[in-house]
Amino acid sequence: MALQLAAANAWLQTGFMTQFLRLSRLSLLVLAASLFVSCAWFGDDEDEDEFAGLSSEQQFYQRALDQLTNQNFRGSISTYEALESRFPFGRFAEQAQIEIVYAYYRSGDREAARAAAQRFIRLHPDSDNIDYAYYMLGLASFDDNSGFLDRFVPVDPTKRDPGRTEESFNDFAQLLALYPDSPYSADARARMIYLRNNLAAYEIHVANYYLERRAFIAAQRRAQYVVENFQGTPAVADAVAIMVECYLRLGLNDLADTSLALLHENYPEHPSIDEGGEFIIRTEISDPSLLYTVTFGLLGDNRGNPPLAPTSRPPLSGSQQIINSQEAPEEPDRSLLSIITFGVFD
Repeated sequence: MALQLAAANAWLQTGFMTQFLRLSRLSLLVLAASLFVSCAWFGDDEDEDEFAGLSSEQQFYQRALDQLTNQNFRGSISTYEALESRFPFGRFAEQAQIEIVYAYYRSGDREAARAAAQRFIRLHPDSDNIDYAYYMLGLASFDDNSGFLDRFVPVDPTKRDPGRTEESFNDFAQLLALYPDSPYSADARARMIYLRNNLAAYEIHVANYYLERRAFIAAQRRAQYVVENFQGTPAVADAVAIMVECYLRLGLNDLADTSLALLHENYPEHPSIDEGGEFIIRTEISDPSLLYTVTFGLLGDNRGNPPLAPTSRPPLSGSQQIINSQEAPEEPDRSLLSIITFGVFD
């Protein structure tokens, strides 16, 4: 009997705990749902306060346009987003999607501007404003390298990573290929020239870096890449001069003569050519001092003046010297007595 009472008591306790856990879970779910509804309710109130008095799609669009005209770009972005969420298939939805690209761009959010432009291109490939979307796509990358410190500290854009520059160049190139008669083509073409010059100058910086560290083959390849792919840019002259120096340092004097003749013919006023027409070989290399390294370039100097190579060129190329050394020496003239006596008497 005692065993039966104990079992019944254990069963009642187990059932009570089970019911208690179920009620606790239910209470937690009800509490979470209440919090969620409350947050959503307050959010709706905030939205209603912000867009109070706006009922039609045209009213939303007009407010966004007024904010954009008054350079309230953050406010216009919020209104454009509200317009699209409330009237996703309305007659102002497409126009709002293209204008928000400009709003993102002017607000300084270049990544959002690119994303909005790509979204417009994907959703409206046949739109009359599709060329503007491509133009803004390239423009967002064109200005993406400019940061807050660039307003106060001068930074050479040709020494930056060229990823954004290449991206912007390709976007503008796509605009010109698809819509050559677009009103934005002229500006895109001018920006492409600027970007191409920057890309070529970046390659020259890399070539000089290799040259100063005596990686002559790597420097020559970078310079040759500029000559082959960036014709018409100011960096081509520097690239030819780097090729001349690399060939001289490597002992390839025939190639150096060819490159130097090209430099004389096309860029006779280049700083690497002196008044006598001779090529000036560099003697300074990067040689940072300990003070310069410890202070991260604030103090000290990083330039040295050790000679890297002879400043005068050999008169003959290396291959010609080898050929001359292999030629048989000329025999001297022999007298008649030497011939008769078989060289015993001269």
